[in-house]
Amino acid sequence: MQEIVQKYYGETLTSTHDLQTDACCTDTSLPNFVKPLMARVHDEVLTRYYGCGLILPELLEGLTILDLGCGAGRDVYVLSQLVGEKGQVIGVDMTEEQLAVARQHEKYHQKTFGYKRSNVQFLYGYIERLHELELADDSVDVIVSNCVINLALDKAAVLREAFRVLKPGGELYFSDVYSDRRIPEVLTHDPVLYGECLSGALYWNDFLQLSRKNGFTDPRLVDDRPINLSHSELVEKTGNIRFYSATYRLFKLHDLELACEDHGQSVVYRGTIPHHHHAFRLDKHHFIETGKQFPVCGNTWRMLHNTRFKEHFDFYGNFDQHFGIFPGCGMGIPFADATVGEQTSGCC
Repeated sequence: MQEIVQKYYGETLTSTHDLQTDACCTDTSLPNFVKPLMARVHDEVLTRYYGCGLILPELLEGLTILDLGCGAGRDVYVLSQLVGEKGQVIGVDMTEEQLAVARQHEKYHQKTFGYKRSNVQFLYGYIERLHELELADDSVDVIVSNCVINLALDKAAVLREAFRVLKPGGELYFSDVYSDRRIPEVLTHDPVLYGECLSGALYWNDFLQLSRKNGFTDPRLVDDRPINLSHSELVEKTGNIRFYSATYRLFKLHDLELACEDHGQSVVYRGTIPHHHHAFRLDKHHFIETGKQFPVCGNTWRMLHNTRFKEHFDFYGNFDQHFGIFPGCGMGIPFADATVGEQTSGCC
């Protein structure tokens, strides 16, 4: 299957228009500050983009970023402008044809961005085997990935390697495709379904359990949308399976709890994160307005206090008290579905 994926993305697909679903095309509402950054990326790199959502975690200046499945480098070159010349972005991909495009335009972007040196690096390899690329333990601040992990045959190894290379307090922030049930094995051998990021998709609850098993105790859903399958042949093959494009953030924090435990804590956002002056959105259930006292569970408190976000918040309370689980901290499917109505998963 790895060879099939390499051929699909290296030879079969020549541009975004060759894709048969919208699973990997969701850049419909880019933030205003990103548009000029995107405009500076070379046209050939943009054309060879097959991601499922622009991955832009906050506060990246000066950080080391790792892009799993970087393809032709679109996200790498956008992120390289956000980390600045003192930061670094490392792209890993298993498709030589894609990497050739990325490397071909490295000098172009260095000159366009006005950098004295290039702050990007492209490595050929497999995201399940980062150790083969000599990426050291605790060496990366943030890992991003864009509609790629579903293509990996050993997803547990991807998460395990990501946890290994992340620094304490770092995060894996990525977009991918998920399903509302486990994919039948026969579909996982279909090259088009797999290449279109469908039959390699994880059942959402299996993903949550796999994340926890590999160190990411409390995965946080940032946003999601249902995927529309308009191609009749794909609809016939997949039947009633529903697919979603979703973005998650997974923090490397060793003391997170398994549920949203209420310790009587709260935070106040100072409004100091660039481009997020009026509010900060940690995830789908935590929209924190500037200057307003915001009750949080112990995990959210740690995600803000023990990470790069600390200086942008005031913190109240500690772990001396406990009031049980926050009301409404449910366990249902977390995605919104256009066909069955809004479904929500409560949190603090």
